Amino acid sequence: MRHGDKINNLSRTAAHRKALLSNLAIELIRHKRIVTTLAKAKALRPYVEPLITKAKDNTTHQRRVVFSYLQNKEAVNELFSVVAEKVGGRPGGYTRIIKLGKRVGDNAETAMIELVDFNEVYGKASATQKEPAKRTRRGRAKKSETVAEKAPETTENVETEVAPEEKKDDKAAE
Repeated sequence: MRHGDKINNLSRTAAHRKALLSNLAIELIRHKRIVTTLAKAKALRPYVEPLITKAKDNTTHQRRVVFSYLQNKEAVNELFSVVAEKVGGRPGGYTRIIKLGKRVGDNAETAMIELVDFNEVYGKASATQKEPAKRTRRGRAKKSETVAEKAPETTENVETEVAPEEKKDDKAAE
């Protein structure tokens, strides 16, 4: 039984799991988003987010700690220069997991894990570039004004148009 065992072993030994998560973290840092299985994405999030937090403090000690996890100089340099620069003001929650559906070959649930600040499609960057934030209902005009502007025809006009047609049908039926 796995009472209180919160780590997902991913059906791997400890060394294999450590290597897998390290490789996934390197690719996530390099490409900013990767597609993998949902279980691996969920296991990767608690592995990579503390590394990103450590990258905010650009000291030799933190670089060595992160290098002990990743074992890749290029990924460490990318993390401490590009990624840490963008996430500097964020207090946490650096990654986002989006479910993609089932994989064709083995029906495994797939997901995309991405770094939140590097998404150009939506988020803070796209909201400031496109249009201002939408207003809430409290700021809108009253309902009677909006109905009169949008629909000049009222329900009475619609009924008068329908009524003559019904009369013709009634005469034809007699």
